[in-house]
Amino acid sequence: MSPSSNSDSPASVVGSMTMAAQAAPNAVRQYPLPNRDFTIEIPSPQIAPTTNGVNTVKSPSTLKSARAPNFSREGILGSAQKARNLSQSSENRPDNVNVSNGFQKAPSEESTNPLKRRNTDAGVDYPRRRATIACEVCRSRKSRCDGTKPKCKLCTELGAECIYREPGIKLDAGDKLILERLNRIESLLQLNMGLTGHTNGLGLSHNSPGMSNGTGLSGDNLMMQNPDAAGFVSVIPSGGLGTWSATATNSLSTMPKVHTNAALHLLQWPMIRDLVSRPYDPQILLQLEMAREPLHSLTKTPCVDLSNTSAYIEAYFDRVNVWYACVNPYTWRSHYRIALSNGFREGPESCIVLLVLALGQASLRGSISRIVPHEDPPGLQYFTAAWALLPGMMTSNSVLAAQCHLLAAAYLFYLVRPLEAWNLLCTTSTKLQLLLMTPNRVPVDQRELSERIYWNALLFESDLLAELDLPHSGVVAFEENVGLPCGFEGDEQEAVGRDDLWYFLAEIALRRLLNRVSQLIYSKDSLASTTSLEPIVTELDFQLTQWYESLPLPLQFPFTRTMLPDPVQTVLRLRFFACRTIIYRPYILAVLDNEQAILDPSVRDACTKCLEASIRQLEHISAHHAGHMPYLWQGALSIVSQTLLIMGATMSPSLNSILVSLVSHRDVIDQIINDVVMEIERYSVLSPSLSLSAEIIKEAEVRRRTFLSG
Repeated sequence: MSPSSNSDSPASVVGSMTMAAQAAPNAVRQYPLPNRDFTIEIPSPQIAPTTNGVNTVKSPSTLKSARAPNFSREGILGSAQKARNLSQSSENRPDNVNVSNGFQKAPSEESTNPLKRRNTDAGVDYPRRRATIACEVCRSRKSRCDGTKPKCKLCTELGAECIYREPGIKLDAGDKLILERLNRIESLLQLNMGLTGHTNGLGLSHNSPGMSNGTGLSGDNLMMQNPDAAGFVSVIPSGGLGTWSATATNSLSTMPKVHTNAALHLLQWPMIRDLVSRPYDPQILLQLEMAREPLHSLTKTPCVDLSNTSAYIEAYFDRVNVWYACVNPYTWRSHYRIALSNGFREGPESCIVLLVLALGQASLRGSISRIVPHEDPPGLQYFTAAWALLPGMMTSNSVLAAQCHLLAAAYLFYLVRPLEAWNLLCTTSTKLQLLLMTPNRVPVDQRELSERIYWNALLFESDLLAELDLPHSGVVAFEENVGLPCGFEGDEQEAVGRDDLWYFLAEIALRRLLNRVSQLIYSKDSLASTTSLEPIVTELDFQLTQWYESLPLPLQFPFTRTMLPDPVQTVLRLRFFACRTIIYRPYILAVLDNEQAILDPSVRDACTKCLEASIRQLEHISAHHAGHMPYLWQGALSIVSQTLLIMGATMSPSLNSILVSLVSHRDVIDQIINDVVMEIERYSVLSPSLSLSAEIIKEAEVRRRTFLSG
């Protein structure tokens, strides 16, 4: 069943996982993460009710027994090389060996098979066996070939060139499916060589991300251990600190420096450009955020109320840490005691505690878009107090200092201040790069934390680079050397909350896939025609489906048309449909540019998938509130781009007919657009870039209705 269907979620390919969960819910099992190239042995997730009654996934907490699992990138690429070697080496096998399905078999079966016919007439000099392969000359003359190499007897006598065909290998159905999959991946890699223009292409090197199932999350050696003592080798990228080196650009899973995936780029499309009265500078959103007034409250003397800290700490670990997974619930009490002893006035522990309180209080008030304008946002007093400590963290290059900047950036994302958040992320990235250049600088008990901070920095930088033309920090160059999160260590008795990890791992995989879409479809060197894009789009959609099927079962969202009670499932489903939309979006452009393109069945099918995904992302606009803590700004621009897409589709007769077939009534499309206009209008007070987006979408709807009525 296709994930785009309207029924319940498709059956996962990890059926064995389901059976294991039923048989032994507390047993350790092979649990597939969003990359089919690897598995981790981890305790099974358990569903535990939260205070609001929503079932959540309990992530593993003791995973350090497998501190550095081998997330090998060999996977499919290694198998491809083995398949080629198998074929190439077959001609060098001795004649007394037959091949069947890749296994060697002795030629003489007479001793084991009594039914084998034997010739015992010593007077007839038959060869022991017929040549496995006849040369081309003997084939054409229908003569028996003795199989001698390099020249058979007949060719020697005739003085002819003796050519043998490549020996065949009998393949069963499974072998053929594997080779078909390998050929498809190799063709995509070759396509990418042409796209990126690298002279060496991907080179199938160890730096290249595996394309198997679209979610190659990390390199062969997550933290390349030095065999000497407990040290680690240096992993300085070839371009040095903070550079956009070849190491980074060779990866398909990083954001390209130049791309056309931003929301407002749709204003340059045919039909859609007629919905606005003037052209917009592609840099307009960045310019508006740069000209924005700073937070005035940060200059005030902080006044902190510590009377309700327990509730805010509980709220943070129940509602916030699932998105970032960057605060250790097992060491929290220790951090809090140190901060309390310092009077919350100095040290990274004080800064971390204040930022956790800020985010925890903010999470109790719901979406910031529903807070009364001009009212101080919840958590601001704690953030202001933490902000006063950040200058001391600026000059420190410790893991805890990096954690302080990451948590501060998280609160700025909540305040819908993307450019200020980016500034703090850059500082975080710089500290991480200094630490990762020689990883033995990271204390053993902080390595897991450093990995989580790294992935957070990479994820949110990618989100920002998707919409704003910002400098790349260069932190992506270390991606191959940083491990995936495995679980915090600590005493269960000391834990103040759950170590939720599953969403975070799923988001890492999906963000890499989104970056891959930008690289292959929206970068400046990407292919333009729908024909040349078809194999790439097919592969990317296949990878998206594999990502979904690899989710732990409690995270696998249903594909029903109703809203979901679980915020994590809600966010993952919205991200799924956003990814599917941008995978197929070039086909909408093709039809808007030339209405006759829809006559191609493959184009029509792709347009249907794109429009269906757009509608599924917009039909319950309030569902987006579930992810407003980390994603309000990014999510709002995604909503704007999908709405512009649907608006343009209603102006195309062929695309409009597809839209109408996807909803119960023609008026549903107008209602969806109207709900979006009202929702984005509520966001307009939060950010100048969102204010402009609200103006654009509002004007576009007025002009669309005028066009349709005319």
